[in-house]
Amino acid sequence: MTLKRVAEDLNLSITTVSRALNGYPDVSESTREKVREAAQRVGYVPNRLAQALQRGTAEAVGIILPSQFGHFEDPFFLELLVGVGERLHNANLDLVVCAVPEGPAELDAYKRLVEGRRADAVIIARTRRHDERIDYLIGRGIPFVAHGRAETATPIAFIDADARTAFRRSTRRLIELGHRHIALIGAPEELFTAGERRAGYEDALQEAGIAFDPDLYAVTKLNERGGTTAAERLLGAARPPTALLCANDSIALGALRIARRLGIAVPEELSIVGFDDLPMAAQAEPALTTMRQDIRGAGARLADMVCARLGGAAIADLQELLEAPLIERESSGPAP
Repeated sequence: MTLKRVAEDLNLSITTVSRALNGYPDVSESTREKVREAAQRVGYVPNRLAQALQRGTAEAVGIILPSQFGHFEDPFFLELLVGVGERLHNANLDLVVCAVPEGPAELDAYKRLVEGRRADAVIIARTRRHDERIDYLIGRGIPFVAHGRAETATPIAFIDADARTAFRRSTRRLIELGHRHIALIGAPEELFTAGERRAGYEDALQEAGIAFDPDLYAVTKLNERGGTTAAERLLGAARPPTALLCANDSIALGALRIARRLGIAVPEELSIVGFDDLPMAAQAEPALTTMRQDIRGAGARLADMVCARLGGAAIADLQELLEAPLIERESSGPAP
């Protein structure tokens, strides 16, 4: 059914009908209502692509996931994308997900997305301490929301877990359980969140009078393979740790695997703590102690915030730091 038929039925111009369906203020509310009723009566469905082209918008939000951090094999991002996608669908916006190889290709992908007008706004995943993606989007004046924070001179809209408080609390809890030789398997250090996790860990050690030991700190990729490699090195040391704090659940599950392979009993000989509380954490053997994020809820909130940015909301009203409470299960216990 065409726009022309709706216009003929109401004895209006096609331009007036089009502007009424698109909510233009120069069309009276009574006329807009008549047009909507007529369109519904004759079964007219607006062509969203044509409408978007007319308005100069894409009616889409973009998210670009670089492959070097293991985004597409990380269950965390599957949960996040579901939360974002469902909420954007309710707002009649599409989610454009792009995968790019590591290196300069990532920023090129942002340029194609923005300069090709393929997205009206952008969600940035896993922010870096010094993030050229953020610098580029600020320079272009493109609305965006970051999942995480960054060291920027210009305030940005973000949602983030309070990882520093969470890791301080978890390290304190291990110290209460008698652990003094606690290792941290951290995220790649260019990520902003890596510094927050390490800072919380060091805060708790300092409070307890325990010196930071660089031999008990490892950096790895945010996947099970990275956890296996890092845990194998730490547990193979002359004086292995009695507890492992891990930057995410995937790393912790890799550590569980290598502990089992080495014949180390968890939690009797080694406590392991993750971060995220993915569904697989509770299903692990033993069930994983971890710090909980509402990942799907965070995705939905990111979508709400990016819609608010498109509507002109102030950045100062779109900055949220969320608690990540410790969920104690079977993989942690008293020091041996």
